[in-house]
Amino acid sequence: MIAVERVSHAFGGPKRSLAVLDDVSLTIEDGSFVSFLGPSGCGKTTLLRIVDGLIRPSSGRVLVDGKPVQGPAADRAMVFQEFNLLPWRTAQKNAEFGLELQGIARREDLAAKALGLTGLEGFGGHFPHQLSGGMKQRVGLARALCTSPRYLLMDEPFGALDPQIRELMQIELMRLLEEDRKTVVFVTHSVDEAIFLSDRIVMFSARPGRVLEIIDVQLPRPRWKDEEQVKASAAFLEYRTHVWSLLKQQLGAAPGAVD
Repeated sequence: MIAVERVSHAFGGPKRSLAVLDDVSLTIEDGSFVSFLGPSGCGKTTLLRIVDGLIRPSSGRVLVDGKPVQGPAADRAMVFQEFNLLPWRTAQKNAEFGLELQGIARREDLAAKALGLTGLEGFGGHFPHQLSGGMKQRVGLARALCTSPRYLLMDEPFGALDPQIRELMQIELMRLLEEDRKTVVFVTHSVDEAIFLSDRIVMFSARPGRVLEIIDVQLPRPRWKDEEQVKASAAFLEYRTHVWSLLKQQLGAAPGAVD
């Protein structure tokens, strides 16, 4: 379980500080899919990086399985919006990168299996410039899955993809998680994406980000097998109306973009 306890954060020095998060507390249960949603600048990505240990909060703390987060660890893996692939390495070698850092043996087998799970079997020898945007993001996902993390932290991983590929990647992610259930914390700006993927949506206020509401999404699973029916259902549209009403209230108050 991930526990965020009264986390606040500001960037800059004491004379010119920019408050991004204000007294955020929440829990993320094991095996759940939780999305962070709110206006640009509300600190969603900052909180995700704090959970990963890439940033130390100005105050408060994050506990993972009861232990304070002191920095990145093998039980957490991050997937970024940017592909962040090393251009001189093949898809296979990019997927192996996290395993190399951890000194794990059998890297080739583990990376090849992860590439296969993400639909890239046969593309391990291709370099990033030979892959489409969707394929590059699959390599990034495979790299994260290689290390078998308990917690998958995803920072708008499909934001740079065109709408059709984005929907396909959402379905692919749900299918993968059905086979290997992980705890996922997912940052997005898309209301429909958050509803379709999530068990819970954490709605943030405009900066400095505070928790406005935590919405339980009680749509039946598996959703990916009947995507069109799920998104056309009355329940989905009710969630959409409610989430949009909260978001619109905050969009007018959003002072600037520092995620």
